[in-house]
Amino acid sequence: MATTALLFSFNHASAQTRPIRLIVPYAAGGPLDVTARVLAERVKDSLGPVIVENKPGAGGNIGADAIAKAAPDGLTIGIAATATHAVNPWLYTRMPYNAATDFVPITQMVRVPNVLVMNAEVAQRLKINTVRELIAYAKANPAKLNYGSGGNGSAGHLAGEMFKAQAGIFAVHIPYNGGNPAQFALQSGQVDFNFDNLATAAPGIRAGKLKALAVTTLNRSAALPDVPPVADTLKGFSIDTWWGLVAPAGTSNDVVMKLNQAFVAALKSPEAQTRFAGLMTEPVPTTPEQFGELLKRELGKYQAIVKATGAQVD
Repeated sequence: MATTALLFSFNHASAQTRPIRLIVPYAAGGPLDVTARVLAERVKDSLGPVIVENKPGAGGNIGADAIAKAAPDGLTIGIAATATHAVNPWLYTRMPYNAATDFVPITQMVRVPNVLVMNAEVAQRLKINTVRELIAYAKANPAKLNYGSGGNGSAGHLAGEMFKAQAGIFAVHIPYNGGNPAQFALQSGQVDFNFDNLATAAPGIRAGKLKALAVTTLNRSAALPDVPPVADTLKGFSIDTWWGLVAPAGTSNDVVMKLNQAFVAALKSPEAQTRFAGLMTEPVPTTPEQFGELLKRELGKYQAIVKATGAQVD
């Protein structure tokens, strides 16, 4: 491993001819892609050029597999997300990589609250203003409520099923082909409530079309400080979105620490903080060990959630 560390140091101490490749397992333009590009720009002085490469497909599995199969020399890193490293291993019957063993954590990047939102007109008509009132209505009116999601096994679906189980209620799940159709269905009154990504739901909340009942983080979100967490009503409820940086298994500790120091500094920079706030994302710089613990904890948590839903992709 000493040779790898020396190669990495040499490449970045000189006029580097081989840039770092940062693989994003999703299409360009989304929040993961934007945050990756913000950080790539911030670390170029300490690490040299960082080229963001989008490899979407199979729910993120294609890009994640490319990270796992790359040489562990510090010149290929990538993003690990809730889907690729916690949900997909239980959702897909055949996985091209092992989420638990094929990667080395570098740092968490962000945490994004999900938010429980209702169609504002429906909430007003049913006199539902809180999570407690939503649960009470659902118990008094079995199967009358429904909720939408971006598809079977999506974050919104899993959050909805976790909510139903902990609240002891039943609501019909209606899957759509993606998050945007699911939100359109909510705003048009085709479904009653959704668990949505805060960045996606925020415009509807601000426009008064959606009523935010709660965020899904354990604590309140700075982006919606007046909205309580679901955990205030259902103790321990927590299901947010996160992503961070990983390298292929076998990457030396020296290389990982160099990458960690550069990207943690970038995450703490005022420029990154401002850009991330605009995306409704909270920067969460960590040590490799802390991010590794999160990856392990989330993988175990979603095993139970996916199993409870019975969702499978293939």
